[in-house]
Amino acid sequence: MSDSAATAGRWHRPMVPRKPDELHRAATPLELLYDLCFVVAIAQAAQSLHHALAHGEGWHALVPFGMVFFAIWWAWMGFTWFASAYDTDDVPYRLKVLLQMFGLLVLAAGVPRAFEHQDFRFMVVGYAIMRVGLVAQWLRAARSDRGRRSTALRYATGISVLQVAWIGMLALPAQWQATVWLLLVPAELGVPVWAERAGATSWHPHHITERYGLMTIIVIGESVLAATVAIQTALDAGAFSAALVAVILSAPVILFAMWWLYFQRPAVAAERTNWKAIAWGYGHYFVFAAAAATGTGLAVVVDHAAHSAHISSLAASLTLAIPVALYVISLALNHMRCGDGGWRHFLIALLCLGTAWLPLGPVWIAAALALLTAIEVVDENRRAIQQDGAAA
Repeated sequence: MSDSAATAGRWHRPMVPRKPDELHRAATPLELLYDLCFVVAIAQAAQSLHHALAHGEGWHALVPFGMVFFAIWWAWMGFTWFASAYDTDDVPYRLKVLLQMFGLLVLAAGVPRAFEHQDFRFMVVGYAIMRVGLVAQWLRAARSDRGRRSTALRYATGISVLQVAWIGMLALPAQWQATVWLLLVPAELGVPVWAERAGATSWHPHHITERYGLMTIIVIGESVLAATVAIQTALDAGAFSAALVAVILSAPVILFAMWWLYFQRPAVAAERTNWKAIAWGYGHYFVFAAAAATGTGLAVVVDHAAHSAHISSLAASLTLAIPVALYVISLALNHMRCGDGGWRHFLIALLCLGTAWLPLGPVWIAAALALLTAIEVVDENRRAIQQDGAAA
């Protein structure tokens, strides 16, 4: 039993760093509850994107989706990496996580306003609440972990300064806010790089790998829900057609293949090289966003099959083909260091894009992903046999 498990629920414990080689380190029930709150925020973002694309509002809807999803993803990132290094699971820690969960719900409630009216006030307020909770955690770590005091203070300082900037952005004219956003996002991404230079935090590789894997499942699960609701709506309206049957048969294959491909090579860098781990973590923005947008694409394709989408057949097909292609490319770039064969991902991504010009596009996408999955499994089995032979 780990130290935290043996003392879970205590009123207070020193916030000392967790051991990076701790055995049996796994996601805690609190982390799982925290992730479930993100289901709401991701669903709001995906639903808003679905509404915008299906009603012909144009690809400009991708801009607010990217902005909204960054806030959701980055807030999750901050908590995940901190918890991997400093999860005490005592009462003060849990209450600060509760504060972050409250902020997340406020952020999620502001997503529709951000899409429909470019009103980011509620999102920024919710984000600020979440970041205040995280700053409090880092300040507590600075008091308890003298060896990494400078690192913790850098995190607290960087997050605080940028949060003031985000709030100040709301006072600017709407046409300037997008420019400020483009400046603040790189600054946010730079905080961990700057902070870790003062001393690496003791994040746990296996714990981080599991946390990212669980979030991938959650995002793909959102896509399952989006596709199911869209198909149910079409069937209730009596819109049964060959195109709808194609989506019904293809959606499970597409989403299952996405899951399989991710977990074929999911691990963060085993070596504790911070810049590689940071790059791996940052690359998941595209993995998560593409997985969420895939569910939106499936829903839009269903709407088009039911004649309730105000867009062309090509545009509807692209709403699915593009996020699937981006997901496959993101996996190739993110896991390229795990082995060769990345060119296959790029080829399949191009094939997925090409299906937008074919009838029954989802069927061809499902076939392409199934082919890539089969090739990856055979290739992985071949490497395993070679390694066993070399070890013998």
